[in-house]
Amino acid sequence: MSTDESRSRQDVEPDEDAGTELAPSAEGQDIEAVTDDEDVDSEDSLTFSNGVIEKIVAIAMREVPGVVGMKGSWFNRVQDAFGASDSTKGVTVEVTPESAVRVNISVLIEYGAYAPQVFEDVKRAVVKQITGMTGLEVAGVNLRIEDVLTAEEIEQRNRRAAKAEKEKAEKAEKDDEE
Repeated sequence: MSTDESRSRQDVEPDEDAGTELAPSAEGQDIEAVTDDEDVDSEDSLTFSNGVIEKIVAIAMREVPGVVGMKGSWFNRVQDAFGASDSTKGVTVEVTPESAVRVNISVLIEYGAYAPQVFEDVKRAVVKQITGMTGLEVAGVNLRIEDVLTAEEIEQRNRRAAKAEKEKAEKAEKDDEE
């Protein structure tokens, strides 16, 4: 038996871009979709990168009333400062031993929004989109409210985002001309 064959599936290093089939154990690994009627001897598989699940969740958050933004890590703030953006900021995904998905989300809500209702709406949106798009079970949704923004703060934030987007478009146009 070769060294590769003797390694357990739990010891396989994650390869986020390759879509490698991995056993669910640690953050950063791919998520394998398992269906009830799966043929045990089949070599076919469907696997989702954590980034795919995170992006589905981040996009679903755009439609939730009361959620005005996502809160990312320090790395996301550095990316934002340089004009890059991460569509998955504020979302992390964990895989349970049963191949279900646990989602952790950090959001900004608008002042006056009833947080328990926002939480229920977030859970409903996450389960609907993940299950509907991937067939994966959602084991849990953890919502962390990072900040409450007033209407003025939301407007200021939107103006900054619009200005950054305009500058990015101008830079791209200038680069295209060169």
